[in-house]
Amino acid sequence: MTELLANHVAGRWQHGTGTGTPLFDPVLGTELARVDATGLDLPAAFRFARDTGGAGLRALTYRQRAALLGAVVKVLQTHRDAYYEIATANSGTVKNDSAVDIDGAIFTLGQYAKWGDALGDVQVLRDGDAVKLGKEPVFLAQHLQVPTQGVALLINAFNFPAWGLWEKAAPALLSGVPVIVKPGTATAWLTQRMVRDVVDAGVLPAGALSVICGSSNGLMDALEPFDVVSFTGSAETGALIRSHAAVAQRSVRANIEADSLNSALLMPDAAPGSEAFNLLVREVVREMTVKSGQKCTAIRRVLVPAAVYDAAAEAIGAKLRAITVGNPRNEGVRMGSLVSRAQLQSVREGLATLRQQADLLHDGSQQPLVDADPAVAACIGPVLLGAKDADAAPLVHDVEVFGPVATLLPYRDTAHAIALAHRGQGSLVTSLHGSDDAALARTAVRVAASHGRVHVVTPEVAQTHTGHGNVMPMSLHGGPGRAGGGAELGGLRALDFYHRRSAVQASPAVLAALGL
Repeated sequence: MTELLANHVAGRWQHGTGTGTPLFDPVLGTELARVDATGLDLPAAFRFARDTGGAGLRALTYRQRAALLGAVVKVLQTHRDAYYEIATANSGTVKNDSAVDIDGAIFTLGQYAKWGDALGDVQVLRDGDAVKLGKEPVFLAQHLQVPTQGVALLINAFNFPAWGLWEKAAPALLSGVPVIVKPGTATAWLTQRMVRDVVDAGVLPAGALSVICGSSNGLMDALEPFDVVSFTGSAETGALIRSHAAVAQRSVRANIEADSLNSALLMPDAAPGSEAFNLLVREVVREMTVKSGQKCTAIRRVLVPAAVYDAAAEAIGAKLRAITVGNPRNEGVRMGSLVSRAQLQSVREGLATLRQQADLLHDGSQQPLVDADPAVAACIGPVLLGAKDADAAPLVHDVEVFGPVATLLPYRDTAHAIALAHRGQGSLVTSLHGSDDAALARTAVRVAASHGRVHVVTPEVAQTHTGHGNVMPMSLHGGPGRAGGGAELGGLRALDFYHRRSAVQASPAVLAALGL
């Protein structure tokens, strides 16, 4: 039997007592490792993190904790090549897609290290200015942000085993809150290896970082009132978390990032062949194929003026026909696999659902694979669908296929396009493509209410914009409604989730003694 990966809880490495769940190479079908959390003493694990890990972190200043993040960055950079090998084997990603996950994680950690250093040698944060509580300034109220005295439970998805860990852990650890991460089972190997390297390097206080691989049973039960939980996954599971007694009765703070039918909108001024038109085509193809479309920010709906529908279908299809799919170890492959055969089946079922109301514009699902057996590999080529009556195809606004699939939809005018974007019922991101600055600005404001991020692409930023689906730590990552209502990133605002707000009412002398 392959290696059973250890969990790190209560300050030591521990194996589950079961035989474990196997992790597979999604291209070759070979078993890589096993994970299991059966028999772990979860209450003791959470107590150790909460008490020992939390106390160790809170004894430090923000600047000192920022230095810890910097030390973690150095550890991860040392083992970077090994992480790429694991990502290829366990996630089936080509090198460029692995970089989005691994290097994106390291970059995010480094950014929070810089921000934390600028906060200085303080242990609490001032929230606004002091205000008078009477006619004279002799008794004041000063709001503070203080680290929560609990643990951060991070329940992560399978698509970003590296970035999903560190984009959440960075603001938590900087805030002085210990982390217990439960990675998505299918790709847990990379998360477990990163935690192992950091723990073995001894750069964090004992109990500051724990990892539990395998079943999530009992994790929510172990949460107490001052703990927080951050979840990335399906809206269905997110609803279960919100209804759990830990959240509903013990007031555990929950951050949810769930389903998102993101859109890309081509403005009416962008004619076929124009630079704005070509930028949209390029971005749609990139978002359909990076990580085989397994991104919560990927473009799922492409909104174009009705007059350019056919031209857009042809231009996108032409680029998709050039995408090679198969074994990521082969240098001629541009797009690797889905993470598992189960995910492949889910994509096929989702496609069948959408096909009830959408036509095939480009079908890569049957294209030959490069250096991979279609009977074994979890590979599928990109599929572009189209529905010429966007209002009469409700499924394309309701069903997210988590793979290399997008649907082209025509609109009558800008008001209609905006209404279609809103039909996503809350999304992480929409991108606007055009050349009319004033029209783009007006549209950005009108779609913002149902989107966490509005990404505006004009010819002037063609070479510098960060990409529709690329999540940067400086900007909000989250979205309203269907997307979960959460906010994982957004600069130092992300620290708010791991802090408690309190008002100190005192004399100016006492407030001055706070050292803020």
